Amino acid sequence: MTVPHPHGGQELCEAGLALYAEALTAGRIARSAIEPASCLVGLALLLPDPRDDAWLRPVPPSAALGQLLGPLSREIDARLRLTTALTRSLMPLAAMAGEDPNHSITVIEGQDRIRAAIRNASRSAREEVLTAQPGGNRMAHNMRQGLTNAEFVIAAGGRLRHLYQHPARYSPRLKEYLTEIPSGRLQIRTMEQAVGRLLIFDRGTAYIPASADSSTALEIRHPALVRYLADVYETLWAGATPFTENLPTAVPGAPTTAVQLSIARLLVEGCADQAVAEKLGISIRTCRAHISKLMQALGATSRTHLGALLVRSDIVETAR
Repeated sequence: MTVPHPHGGQELCEAGLALYAEALTAGRIARSAIEPASCLVGLALLLPDPRDDAWLRPVPPSAALGQLLGPLSREIDARLRLTTALTRSLMPLAAMAGEDPNHSITVIEGQDRIRAAIRNASRSAREEVLTAQPGGNRMAHNMRQGLTNAEFVIAAGGRLRHLYQHPARYSPRLKEYLTEIPSGRLQIRTMEQAVGRLLIFDRGTAYIPASADSSTALEIRHPALVRYLADVYETLWAGATPFTENLPTAVPGAPTTAVQLSIARLLVEGCADQAVAEKLGISIRTCRAHISKLMQALGATSRTHLGALLVRSDIVETAR
C-alpha cells in the first residue's frame, strides 16, 4: 500500500529530494521505490524509462528548474501588469479621496515631502518593513537615508526585507549599508526583472511612485490595496535569489552571470542597448561591457553574429 504523502504534489519533501539525488547518481530508480514521495512524479522530476516500465529516469535539474519556474515567472509578470493597471485606474480617484479627512489614498508631491512621510512611517513601524527598489547602483544619499530609516525600525524591534535587481549585488554602497545593520534584522534578495519602488510598513501603509520621475507618490492605507501589494511583494520575494547565495550561471561551468542571462534574453526580444540598461537598472556603459563579455563567451565576431548565437544557444533557453 502506498504510504500517505505528507504534502501536495507540487512540493518537494525531504524524502523526495533524497530519492531524486539517488536517481541522479544511479541514472534511474525503481518505480516502487518512490511510493513515499509521489511529488517526484507530480513535479515531473522523474519520467518513465522507455525501455522498462518498472523503472523511472531522472530529468536533469537544470531542465526541470526551467519547466517549474516558467509558470511562476508568468504569474509574476501578470501580477506586475495588474498592479500597474490598478495604480493607473486609481490615480484619478486620489484627488477625490484628498477631500475626505479619513481618506485611504493620499497624493504626496515633492521629494522632501515624500522623504518626510517615509521617515515618519519608519519611526512608527514596529514589526516589518518590506521594500522593493529598482535599479542596481544605489546612490550614496539614498543609502544614507535608507540606513537612518532602518535604524528607526530596528530600534523599535522590527525587521526589514529589501528586494533589488541583480546588479545591486555589485554595489559597494549596498555592501557598506549591510555592515551597519545588526545581523538577523535584515534579509535581502535580488531578482532579474525591474519593479517599481514599493515600500510597505507593518502591512498597514504602502508607498508607490505616482509619476515617472518619482516626484509624486501615493500613500495607500486602504487595507485591501495594501494587502494586495503585500501579496505581490511575497510572490516576487519567493522567486528572488537570497543575497547570500550565488546567482546561477547558464549551465554548470559556463562563465555567464545572471545579469548577462537577463541581457541575453532582452537582446533576443529585440531590445536596444539603452532599453536593456533601463530595464535592468544599470548604466549603458555597464550594459555594453556585459554584452562584450557575452560576445567573448560565445565567440561572436559581431553583434549580428551574437544575436544568431543567442537564438541557438542554451543561454536564452535558461534565461526564459
